[in-house]
Amino acid sequence: MNDTLGTFLCPTRIHMGRNAHEKLEEALRGFAAERVFVVADAAVVDGELMQRVRAILARCGARTDTFTEVEPDPSAHTVERAFAACRALDAQLVLAVGGGSTMDVAKAVAILATNGGRIHDYEGIEKFATRPLPRIAIPTTAGTGSEVSGSCVITDTERGLKMSIRHAALNPADVALLDPLAVATLPAHVAAHAGMDAFVHAFESYLSLNANPITDALNLHALELLSANLRPFTANRRNTDAALAMLCGSTLAGMTFGITGLGNVHCMARFVGATFHVSHGLSNAICLPHVARFNLAANPARYARVAAAMGCHVDGLPVLEAAAATIEAIDALCDDLGIPARLSDIGGTPEHYPEMARLCVEAGYNRWNPRHTVFEDFLKLFEDAH
Repeated sequence: MNDTLGTFLCPTRIHMGRNAHEKLEEALRGFAAERVFVVADAAVVDGELMQRVRAILARCGARTDTFTEVEPDPSAHTVERAFAACRALDAQLVLAVGGGSTMDVAKAVAILATNGGRIHDYEGIEKFATRPLPRIAIPTTAGTGSEVSGSCVITDTERGLKMSIRHAALNPADVALLDPLAVATLPAHVAAHAGMDAFVHAFESYLSLNANPITDALNLHALELLSANLRPFTANRRNTDAALAMLCGSTLAGMTFGITGLGNVHCMARFVGATFHVSHGLSNAICLPHVARFNLAANPARYARVAAAMGCHVDGLPVLEAAAATIEAIDALCDDLGIPARLSDIGGTPEHYPEMARLCVEAGYNRWNPRHTVFEDFLKLFEDAH
């Protein structure tokens, strides 16, 4: 922890456990919402969870419209289409049922509904002041933590960049329902990649220069939950104990990273995903082992704590040996989940790496990453990962 003033805030009410989706009725009645705009992942819209959600909405007498046209890394054009449908309904509440992209679109629509303008107007930190429409989130992946995070990320296709709209108090969902049923039908590779995204959130947030005692506690427990349950959850998404642990671990990490900031893994993954068109979770997972090795020298003691959280037997070991166990544990986790070892395995081409390294430097992650990183460092990291 550095010597700056620490802060922690999580304004979301969280219900967790088997059949947590049944708390939707209580939440809807609490908001007295008669018109509900639903943003749902197309992959779950015909499944058991959505059937139950529709029954609850009908029981509450809510008028609804459902928007399902959300792509990975959703664009501002998608937000505009969704907002038009929300406005036509004159919605009083937005319900998100989906992964990070779905929840981000729901957040953006809720902001526009009360603040007006275009989502571009709110890029940056606390650029809107009017509370968005109430939001309820049912995450269907255990990865992004968007249900509790203070940011949403929307792609500006004209400028070719991702806009981060951040507000720690007003951007998180008002209510989050963490239900193992919601993740029971995830494909195995999606479960693995999303889970690695959550792991990286907790790992980088714990190592951040802006970490504080509260974020440390949440992140260490998140690392315990995620590292212990990623394998069994990926192997069987209907393992409800593992699924709930993954959802809770993802949410714990989602509470922290907006406060602490993240590090070089996320910095590099931004440009891996944009350049080679692979998912955010997979981009993080490929970059993680290489960045973990690079950053170890900056804070071996914290790495030793991560090793313990991951179940490594490090009691009594010298700090550097205990720290090295974290690298071994990360390598084993990636290998067991079938994460490609190299950028070349997902179509990475070296001619892009100098420009990607330049963009990483410009992104300014040195304010959070534990080891100061310059252009030559980023270039070598990309080359090593190739």
